[in-house]
Amino acid sequence: MDPHRVVVVGYDDAELLDIACVTTTLDAVRHIDPACRYDLVLATPGGAPVTCSSGLVLNAQAVLERVRGPIGTLVVSGGLGHGGAAADERLTGHVRRLARESERVASLCTGASVLAAAGLLDGRRATTHWRFADELAARYPQVEVDPRPIWVQDGNVYTAAGVTSALDLALSFIEADFGSDMARWVSRAMVTYLHRPGNQAQMSVFTAAPPADHDVVRKVADHVAAALDGDLSTEALARLARVSPRHLTRLFRAHLRQTPGRYVRKARVTSAAQLLSTTDLPVARIAARCGFASAEALRQAFAKEYGIAPSQYRTVAANTG
Repeated sequence: MDPHRVVVVGYDDAELLDIACVTTTLDAVRHIDPACRYDLVLATPGGAPVTCSSGLVLNAQAVLERVRGPIGTLVVSGGLGHGGAAADERLTGHVRRLARESERVASLCTGASVLAAAGLLDGRRATTHWRFADELAARYPQVEVDPRPIWVQDGNVYTAAGVTSALDLALSFIEADFGSDMARWVSRAMVTYLHRPGNQAQMSVFTAAPPADHDVVRKVADHVAAALDGDLSTEALARLARVSPRHLTRLFRAHLRQTPGRYVRKARVTSAAQLLSTTDLPVARIAARCGFASAEALRQAFAKEYGIAPSQYRTVAANTG
């Protein structure tokens, strides 16, 4: 396999940001170290230009039907045209063929439906944009759809939630291919302060300072993002990190300027705010999903953080969104 050869599959009504996020992020490597680079190619059916959902037109560099392996990473973009792409047996057939010749296979956003139609997600855990998760699960019951993470790896198949999560997935590829230092440099070049782990919830958009470059703090912060409804007491987090609660508190104060308890409360409230503004879930269910013992516990924490009740916040978000 050529580990640095990347083939991106596009089609009409693909999402331009899906394509640009992954290609621009991977291409940034060569600007940091000319000795490191990816060979990036956009392949389309018949090699025809594709009109993205924004109306902008992209020219292809390769005819999908003529692409041959070996390939390092095969990426299928998402977009409003995913339904038509998934129904195109010629397109899905060539995706299936190229997957056999690829070291890694990935989809972005609704591109997961193309992988599913090609049979590449059968028996696998996968994610997609939360808005389309139920549709994907209903249409392809053999796929274990998990709408929570921003990206999922199952074997050599990766699925991302879409849009900016493509950047996070691309950073994980860079880290695997060129090391964590390169991934951090690219992250800085892209002006994205946080290389989010794949298991971070799609709805958890934290506004607090990012975890510092300290292994213990980063490990604990990643765990908090992935398990908001779990036991996140300082004692439990200390056991996870294999340090004493007192030492963990010292580390959090030194690197994040807050205690572990404060960090957890902020993460939970922020996630609840996201769910309130983007879903119709009852407050009680949001409270449980974000780790609050009851709707009243969420109300108290929310009022302390934002100065209003969760119901008021939802009303304001609906009127200003």
